[in-house]
Amino acid sequence: MTQKLTEAFAPQSVKVEDESIKHEGHAGSRPGGQTHYRVYIVSQAFKGKTRLERHRMINDILSAELAGGIHALAIHATAPGEGG
Repeated sequence: MTQKLTEAFAPQSVKVEDESIKHEGHAGSRPGGQTHYRVYIVSQAFKGKTRLERHRMINDILSAELAGGIHALAIHATAPGEGG
């Protein structure tokens, strides 16, 4: 995921965290994890975009991963200089 996001958005920073361990026993959880992720990304590509537009951009890039077993993806997408 990190590589795809980096190639697509040339971010100042990107961090992908696997939070699956926190969701053991919850819906969508499965042995071995890799079901619940959190993405922090700062990129000029998000400047002037709404939160929904940013999420759609990321979901489009990660569509194969989302179709292949990721149950939850929390997204924190900002442009340089924005808070959050």
